[in-house]
Amino acid sequence: MPDISQITMPSGTTYNIKDTQARQAKNWIGITTTALTDGAATNPITINGESVTAVEGNIASYDEAEFIFNGSAWQEFGDLSDLGTLAYKDSASGSYTPQGSVAAPDITVAPTTDTIKPVTDVGSMPTFTVSGETLIIGAGAVPTLGEDKAFMTGASATASAPAFSGSPATVTVS
Repeated sequence: MPDISQITMPSGTTYNIKDTQARQAKNWIGITTTALTDGAATNPITINGESVTAVEGNIASYDEAEFIFNGSAWQEFGDLSDLGTLAYKDSASGSYTPQGSVAAPDITVAPTTDTIKPVTDVGSMPTFTVSGETLIIGAGAVPTLGEDKAFMTGASATASAPAFSGSPATVTVS
C-alpha cells in the first residue's frame, strides 16, 4: 500500500503528514533477561540469548515492568506486578440480592416543539486525487435546505423522588 506524505487542501495549501524518522524507528526490541530498573544505564542487554545495544526510543520489558531507553538510561513507564488476579480474567460474576422497596414517583410530562430545515439537495462530496506522495482534495458542494418543519424536541418532566425503605445489601465478586 502506498504511503501518504502530504495533503493538499481545497485552498491549495499543502501539509506534510509523514514522519519518516518515526516510520524507520524500531521501538519494541523485546523481552530481556537482563535486570532493568528505573534509571539503570545498563547497555547492551540480552534479548532471546543475544546481546542488543539499545538506542534512544527502544522499548523492552523485564519481569512485569516496561522500560524505554532515553539514550543514556532506562525509564520505567509501566509495571503490571501490582495487578490482582481479576485483571487477568476475561469475565467475572457475582451475586447481588437487593433489599427493601421503592415506591413509584409522580411524573408530569410537558412536550415542546422546535423547527428544522429539511435537506432538499445533498450537495456533493469533495474530490480526492493522488499525485506521487501528495493527496489533493478538491472542494465539494454544500447541501441545500428547504422550508422550516416543526417537530417535538423532547419532553420535560418533573418527578417526586422515589421512596426507598430497607437496608443496603453486600456484593461479593469472586
